[in-house]
Amino acid sequence: MKKLLIVFILSLVLITSFQKTIFSSVKPTQDSEELRLQDMLMNMLAPYIEKELNNYYYPEILKDFSPQVTPWKIEVIETRRVNGFRGFILEITFEIEPTDGGHWIPVGKDRMTYEISYGPEVKLINHTHLKTYKYPPEL
Repeated sequence: MKKLLIVFILSLVLITSFQKTIFSSVKPTQDSEELRLQDMLMNMLAPYIEKELNNYYYPEILKDFSPQVTPWKIEVIETRRVNGFRGFILEITFEIEPTDGGHWIPVGKDRMTYEISYGPEVKLINHTHLKTYKYPPEL
């Protein structure tokens, strides 16, 4: 009887944790306060992101154009306060797929971490290039 109860509890825990994983991986389908704040932050960071991507991609990887930031291709991985509760030095880590800017074809995938502090001061902490996608040839 004890074994049956333990198996039941374990299966219930596993099912519950599996459901949380499924729901947390779903992309948002409607607007929210959190999504609007995230989009505003990405709009403000776009010039810094574009500058860094341009330095990395052009002209070594892309010779004909500079990569463009597409805010809907940015996935926030982590945010944190560097200096504790209500501290105003913050870090944001995200993955981005820069595009060609014309047909919105992704040209690669990068992970970037920025430190944002009062001023505002925006400083790149880390840039890791994850993938380069093959760009389709001109027809």
